[in-house]
Amino acid sequence: MNRMDSSVTPLRVGLLGYGLAGSVFHAPLLASTPGLALDTVVTSDPERQERARTAGGPDGLVRVVASADELFAEPGRLDLVVIATPNRTHVPLARRALEAGLPAVVDKPLAATAAEARELAELADARGLLLAPFQNRRWDNDFLTLRSLLAEDALGEVHRFESRFERWRPKPKGGWRESGDPEEIGGLLYDLGSHLVDQALTLFGPAASVYAESDVRRAGAEADDDTFIAITHENGVRSHLWMSATAAQLGPRFRVLGSRSAYVKYGLDPQEAALREGARPAEGVPWGVEPESAWGTLGALDETRTVPTLDGDYPAFYDAVAAALREGTPPPVTAHEAAAALQVLETARSFTRSS
Repeated sequence: MNRMDSSVTPLRVGLLGYGLAGSVFHAPLLASTPGLALDTVVTSDPERQERARTAGGPDGLVRVVASADELFAEPGRLDLVVIATPNRTHVPLARRALEAGLPAVVDKPLAATAAEARELAELADARGLLLAPFQNRRWDNDFLTLRSLLAEDALGEVHRFESRFERWRPKPKGGWRESGDPEEIGGLLYDLGSHLVDQALTLFGPAASVYAESDVRRAGAEADDDTFIAITHENGVRSHLWMSATAAQLGPRFRVLGSRSAYVKYGLDPQEAALREGARPAEGVPWGVEPESAWGTLGALDETRTVPTLDGDYPAFYDAVAAALREGTPPPVTAHEAAAALQVLETARSFTRSS
């Protein structure tokens, strides 16, 4: 990791939301990033408030407020706002942050539509403010490894990119993430699909056409839980993307077919599981490391070799955010990139059907 000098005065961060995204991903990564300090957490839930007070890491206790109004009442107190609230609130809260003169990181999806994402991007550009969607899976270990292989031309000309996020959850869990209300922006398409499409576009460029099969299969389910997207990129590569809660046996995370060889990788990056278990990134301590038994393979038919998986690096996202705010370097992800991915997701959503 290329970490910022810890002697600089930290930038003060306000975190809106302390559910799964806020408590498992953003708060730990913020607390471990030199140059950033978690100052304020917004949550109205008493139990979450109690946990959030100690989320600041070695810098001490965190101020906790119950509403966004309280946070935005003192915009001068903060240097950055992170929005990790339910999807339907992303656009209004991001707009509010930018209008208050605050740079913002917004959990995915940035918006429900590409048009909304473009409007936010234009507002951020007009005010000269950072607006960075949290596409952390660009720093998954397998994705970093695949990017490295492509840079080395290890596969030849890529024909097809297959990518999966599959789960076995035959019974719906409920909550807004599985709500059928369009205003909630629930379902796997906008959840896991946000990552899958972002990765595909990052690797192989803009989409020329999109086809999808999107279904609601489980009894009692309201939102899509089994979706497939096919993207034909402008450069001719075809991306086949699966996201499912109904996969009783899981396919490979990646299968990438090229003119000389293929890369096949099973299993998930270990960083989310580590964060859920309470592990935290720290300077000099191994992070995102995968055992050799989980490495992928490269080659053709029986002439294959294992490829060491690069370490995952979620901390790189907030390192890049801190550098962008201090030094004016490019943000790790842009709202314009999010708009391109949302255009694909919107098209795919038009194929959704109920069981």
